[in-house]
Amino acid sequence: MSPIARPQVSDRADKYFFAAMCALILATVFAGFARSYYLAGVFHAHLPSRLVHFHGAVFTLWILLLVTQVTLVSVGRVKWHMRLGVAGMFLAGLLVLVGFSTLLAAVHRNFDGKATSLIFAGDTLLLLAFSLLILLGFRLRRDGPAHKRLMLFATIVILGPAVARLQFTSLLQVIAALDGYIIFFLLYDLWSLRKIHRATIWGSLSVIAVEGGMFLLGNSALWHQFTSWIQSF
Repeated sequence: MSPIARPQVSDRADKYFFAAMCALILATVFAGFARSYYLAGVFHAHLPSRLVHFHGAVFTLWILLLVTQVTLVSVGRVKWHMRLGVAGMFLAGLLVLVGFSTLLAAVHRNFDGKATSLIFAGDTLLLLAFSLLILLGFRLRRDGPAHKRLMLFATIVILGPAVARLQFTSLLQVIAALDGYIIFFLLYDLWSLRKIHRATIWGSLSVIAVEGGMFLLGNSALWHQFTSWIQSF
């Protein structure tokens, strides 16, 4: 294949691949929260508090923003994509603040019994990883291949709660499902670039770090004490 033809094929493949990944993320979120939120009437769903409703709305807006941004790039509306990206940074910050506030409220009411400390650790780490990937993605916004990978991985890293609500019977199965997204990226990079993109490496390590850190932190005595302290208020 000539040097001129290859980038054209790569660009077209990128459009299909990232659109497919967005569709998969959207389907995962909808399937995970369909019974408790989307098919339950959204704002009319029976959720623990208004804060949880607000969290659901902000999280949904983020997923819709991701789909919109990928679509805009696919149809050549790069300037619109960049303008909307500024608003996306504010939405990302709001997602972290509301997400952590919702998490603290859930821990306070001991939402999952003995597993509360473990889930608390995992969700805290995923919000931290999300923040770091978003900031890095914004910094590299002029580097298209790195930027879009980092933004997708930032969203993948917070998919744990949605994946956990699918038909899985163990936490290891949830982790395996999340790792499937990593495998898709690794295989695509090897096929399209003949190497693994550095942003894919960073994103993959972020997901793996959250998965491993959840057990290390969540099972530590100090974190159990911290969890108990929050529940005591």
